[in-house]
Order: sequence, then structure tokens, then C-alpha cells
Amino acid sequence: MLTYILKRIALMFVSMFIIMTVLFVLIRLIPNQVEAVQGGFDTAVREMRAAWGYDKPLIVQYGIFLRNVFTRFDWGFCTTMGRYLQPVTEYISERLPATLYINVLSLIVSLPLGIGFGMLAAIHKQKWQDHVVQLFIMFFISVPAFVYAFLLQYFVGFKLNVLPLIMKSGTDYFSWDMFRSVIMPVLALSFGPIAGTMRLVRAELTETLTSDYMLLARTKGLTRREATIRHAFRNSLVPLVPSFLADFLSILGGSMIIEQIFAVPGIGKTYLTAIMNKDYSVFLACSMFYVAIGLVAGIIMDISYGIIDPRIRMGGGKTNE
Repeated sequence: MLTYILKRIALMFVSMFIIMTVLFVLIRLIPNQVEAVQGGFDTAVREMRAAWGYDKPLIVQYGIFLRNVFTRFDWGFCTTMGRYLQPVTEYISERLPATLYINVLSLIVSLPLGIGFGMLAAIHKQKWQDHVVQLFIMFFISVPAFVYAFLLQYFVGFKLNVLPLIMKSGTDYFSWDMFRSVIMPVLALSFGPIAGTMRLVRAELTETLTSDYMLLARTKGLTRREATIRHAFRNSLVPLVPSFLADFLSILGGSMIIEQIFAVPGIGKTYLTAIMNKDYSVFLACSMFYVAIGLVAGIIMDISYGIIDPRIRMGGGKTNE
């Protein structure tokens, strides 16, 4: 297991290096990388561009970029976003808490609800509870998150005036006003993952409940509830782990649009704004943030297989014990 983890981490860094190299080259080939200031570059911009080797060959620029990233974690400077010539790492770190706030809340909401309703549908298969859950699954899984966002914003925020239309500004994330202002974006991000989790839990648990070892567990004296929680649910988790991490990644990706709709000052909104404003240093740093999250999630997903089911050994499938 340790050898496998070390190999995966090494491959992760190799993948990140290749992606970063491709992005850097493509971005440097785009003209007009810094907006003109009164018809030309001012002195501060000229000095900053010279320090980053903009007047040197591309390979030299990339060497300077790698040196700054790996020695000082310096991804460049802002030109059209944030404070003028503000370090990119400082600008992004100011917006990271808002993204983590709504994404973590969405995950906290979606996983328990998805698992709970999925178990309810599996236990009461072909009954009215199952039919209601399947109806919700069909509706919520087929509609994108931004549609829910617009509907919530129009009916709940505008017509009923129950919740704020946009996220409250500030950094007091534990206040009631802040929590109240993110209820709608959290719900918009959660509906899809809830439906996906319900569908997978229902399918896996339905199959597990009809297996032979469940019948054996019941004959040993376990109640249906005990057998379901202690045996069926844990065995159903093995194929569900990838879906949980996929839900987190889908929430993180979907938050780009949701952050725009609800004016959330997070990484997703910054990412899209950087593209439109041609602030390519911010764009590159945000791109690598999402790449790193995806690669780390993949490693965690593989390791979790062995934790949930000890029979699984990475690279060798299940043991014959």
C-alpha cells in the first residue's frame, strides 16, 4: 500500500507539471497579457515584467516561473483584478474561504440526505416511499445547478423575499446573517449530488439486501435494521466512495457558475473573471488549484477502497484470504 501511494503521489506531481507547462506555454502565446496603462506600460509594470523575464525567450520565462513557484510559491502578480500588482497568491487566498464555505456546506447537506433517502428507498423497494424517491431522483438529476439557482433566486429571494439574493459580504462565516445568505447557493449546489447519491445508494443497497450473506445474518438473530447497518451498508460503500468524491468535484466545478449568480467572492467567480479580464496569472493559478484538487481526490479515492474493504489491495485486486 505504501509503495502504491508513493507511486501515485509521484505520478500526481508529474501530471501537475505537464498540465502547468502546457497552460504556461499557451498563455504566453496569447498577446496583450497586461492591459495598457494610459497608452503604455507604467514603470511598475515594466519592472515587474522584467523581473519575470517577459523580455526573454519562452524557456527562460518558464525557468523563472518555476523558480518563483517552487522556492517562494509566487504565481505572479495581478494586472486587472484585485489591487494593482497584488501578488496572485495573496489575492486567491482572500477568496478561498468563501469557496470552501459554500462547498463544505453543500457536501454536509448532500451526503447525509442522499444516503438517508437512498437507504429508505432500498428498504421500502416498490413501495410508495421508493416511488417518491425515484421521482425526486429523476427530477433533480436531470436539471443543472444554475437552473435551480435562478428558480431559487426568483421565487424564494425575489418573490417571497425570504432569503437574500446574494451572499453577504465580509469574513464572519459563523454568523447567522452569513449562513442565511448562503442557503440558496448551497441548496442549488446540493440538489444534483443528493439525487445522484440517492440513486447509487438505492441501487447498491437493493442488490446487497438480497444477497446470501444477508439471509445468513438474519438467521443468526440480527434484526433487519442491524443487518442492514452492520453488513449491507458497509459493503455497499465500496462502489459508492468514488461517487462521494465525484460529488465533491461536481460541487466544486458547479460553484463557478453559482458563485457568479449569487455574487460569492470565491475561487470560481475569480476563475471566470480572470478569463474575461485577461488576467492570465490569476487564471493559471486558479487552473492549477482545480487540477490539484482533482488529482488529490483521485488518490484519496483509491486509498479509501482499502480502508473500507480490507480485502482490497491496491494494484492487486482482492486477496484470496
